[in-house]
Amino acid sequence: MKTFTCACGNKLHFENSRCLVCGRSLGYLPELRTLSALEPGSDGTWRALADGGVYRLCANYRDYQVCNWMVPVEDGHSYCASCRLNHIIPDLSQPQNLILWHRIETAKRRLLHTLYGLGLPVVGRDVDPKRGLAFEFLADPESGNEFSNEVTAGKRVVTGHRSGMVTINIAEAEHSSREEMRAKMKERYRTLLGHFRHECGHYYWDRLVLKTPRLDAARAIFGDERADYRQALSNYYAAGAAPGWQKNYISAYASAHPWEDWAETWAHYLHMVDTLETAHDFGFCLQGRELNEPIPAAQNASGYRRPADFDALVEDFAQLSVALNALNRSMGQPDAYPFILSARPLAKLRFVHEVVAASV
Repeated sequence: MKTFTCACGNKLHFENSRCLVCGRSLGYLPELRTLSALEPGSDGTWRALADGGVYRLCANYRDYQVCNWMVPVEDGHSYCASCRLNHIIPDLSQPQNLILWHRIETAKRRLLHTLYGLGLPVVGRDVDPKRGLAFEFLADPESGNEFSNEVTAGKRVVTGHRSGMVTINIAEAEHSSREEMRAKMKERYRTLLGHFRHECGHYYWDRLVLKTPRLDAARAIFGDERADYRQALSNYYAAGAAPGWQKNYISAYASAHPWEDWAETWAHYLHMVDTLETAHDFGFCLQGRELNEPIPAAQNASGYRRPADFDALVEDFAQLSVALNALNRSMGQPDAYPFILSARPLAKLRFVHEVVAASV
């Protein structure tokens, strides 16, 4: 994630809606992947100083302040490109849900910023009613904070994906509940952004791998996804990952089924790209060498972006993650990236990188 600059010169961050130095309102322009200072018009519109364009506030920006994205004035939608993907939002009659929804929207917009930067297709249900990307944010009907993302009995909301529809249990946005579940599931890492990245991986399997010439190669490296999914997950939750899973999988959960292996690998690829983009933006150097830019800004007239070299990205990320983990330990915090990138998981990451590059 890059930082941005206000018209006054102040540094801005992705989530900002107002500059703390000059007081200008701010809005994110998804077409440009930039956060812009705004000047109000007389008719409720805003002029973005980044490109001189005229925009409206997203309805969720205007009414609930859970969004900071803009809608071009010629666009007939009330909602921005991010919020129009929402199928169900939390029940706002519950005051706490507005706080949780804001956290959810922040994570979702971070996901979309990276997807746009990689040039990946983001097709909503307005274009593809059956397989388009959409989100529903739901709460468990019963009281308490128990939630999970495995095959469960009862009426608990399952965080997951089906034919482009990503469901997030809003308890994942409640920090203590999510941490309790992380410990219960014996996971090294569990974040709201991680859920979004993982679940969108299933969406891109359907869009970029299934029914394409890449499918046989994907099965050769991840396994045959036609294996019984429910049975595979039941086996995983009953017995756990096989001993030595680290040699073949990027996480224990990736060993449950080929679909989950792909989605976990996809999520880690986005972790890597976003972390490196942030480090590059802040001018990080490793032993005096500048980091490679993971999402090159330069593109030709057709819109093609030259993909970053995978080996260079991995080398940078391997060194950077060691430094990040050491910094976290210095602060008494858990490792920022508590995973091992052995040879086979790296081969899977390379495959994801090649799929992403080919989709541009």
